[in-house]
Amino acid sequence: MLPSDSAWLALERPENPMTITIMLRVDGLTPRRFREFMEVYWLAWERFRFRPVWRAPAWYWEKDLGFSAPQHLDVALDRFDQEQLQAWVSERLNDPLPRYRPGWKFWLAPNAVGGAALILRLHHCYADGLSLLGIFDHLCPASPRQYPAVYGHPETPRVERWLGAGQQWLQSQLGDLMPAEEPPASGACSPSPGGVAESARRLIQELSGFIALPPDSPSQLKRPLSGQRRCRWSAPVPLARFRSIAKTTHTTINDVLLSCVAAAVRPRLGLTGTQLDDAVMHAAVPVDIRSTLPVGARPEPGEPGNCFGTVFVPLPVDGESALERLFRIKHETRKLKKSWQPGLAWGLTSCAALIPEPGRRPLSDLFFRKASAVVSNVPGTPEIRYLSGCAITEQMFWVPQAGDIGLGISIVSYAGQVQFGVVADTAVMDDPEAFLQDCLDELAQFPGES
Repeated sequence: MLPSDSAWLALERPENPMTITIMLRVDGLTPRRFREFMEVYWLAWERFRFRPVWRAPAWYWEKDLGFSAPQHLDVALDRFDQEQLQAWVSERLNDPLPRYRPGWKFWLAPNAVGGAALILRLHHCYADGLSLLGIFDHLCPASPRQYPAVYGHPETPRVERWLGAGQQWLQSQLGDLMPAEEPPASGACSPSPGGVAESARRLIQELSGFIALPPDSPSQLKRPLSGQRRCRWSAPVPLARFRSIAKTTHTTINDVLLSCVAAAVRPRLGLTGTQLDDAVMHAAVPVDIRSTLPVGARPEPGEPGNCFGTVFVPLPVDGESALERLFRIKHETRKLKKSWQPGLAWGLTSCAALIPEPGRRPLSDLFFRKASAVVSNVPGTPEIRYLSGCAITEQMFWVPQAGDIGLGISIVSYAGQVQFGVVADTAVMDDPEAFLQDCLDELAQFPGES
């Protein structure tokens, strides 16, 4: 397995499994239609027929010779209303995935009020959110009469190509610190000593700054985890509302989303006003780095895998108004856009599976003591898509958390609508519904067209 995939097996803890949960509301989807879809289209990605196995000193993908598609689908015939459905999804989110077969499973509630609910739980080692979005983008066309034009991907070893691409990239970045086997041809450009020194200096500076980033202040969100989680999701909000706010305030949609999270988190820290003034709180925000990687290390279109770094965005929990929080978020995100933090985080995380067990906990703590929540924003398609000819009316996912982080906030845009989702360990938050309402209340405080 690639280190960037096996890292999520190495960093997993019993109380905090590294699983992604996705929910689609699909009008008219029946068990029969979905079984055909799963067996013909979903399983055309060969990785989903493999399971991760440990053979010292590394993890490998091993084909499950006893693979059985029915073992990866459960059907619930209950007529869930909205409240019952939210409770049912929370129960599924706490179901463990067995290690003796491929680490994913679907649940379908075809009779749920408001349209069938399809749940997918999948271990993070298989893919990140953008990879899964790409797979569903291939499999769910924009017309009910259209078949998926492209689907499937073979599972082939890529470690040698990945390592070779990494070495070439280092040579291009550091030049004569890692000289090529042959000198450059006459007239070819080579890095100047000053350029090499500047690259090395910045690398050291960025790495030192990342390591020196202070851990989050003690709060209610940093309690020991119970291992039991609850998830909830909000009603849809028009994407045009976010665009209007961003245009009016000269910020971005991501800035608006993060400021809503900062406002909702503030009353749940359990801190006094004086303590809030000195509090340090970060949100770990995944950042896609595919376009910055060398070609050999970059996933091919439609290929599942993990290819993201993390930035740690300071949340202004001491801010006294919606606009103050928004503009402080804007200031911080502008600085982070110029940093190497996502690439460094991706590289350090990928090392997790390559170091002995005693060294993994310090590496995990290096990252996850620096954040109290994970906030992930996944852009879906602007138009409605169809699964087996049935319209997908909603898309939602819940992001996994690592280390001692017990709160995850996800934001999904799809077909002109935006929804907030939250998953929280019951030890750190017992009111996810109220948290989501606080996010929406903060949104109402901003100027812009409704």
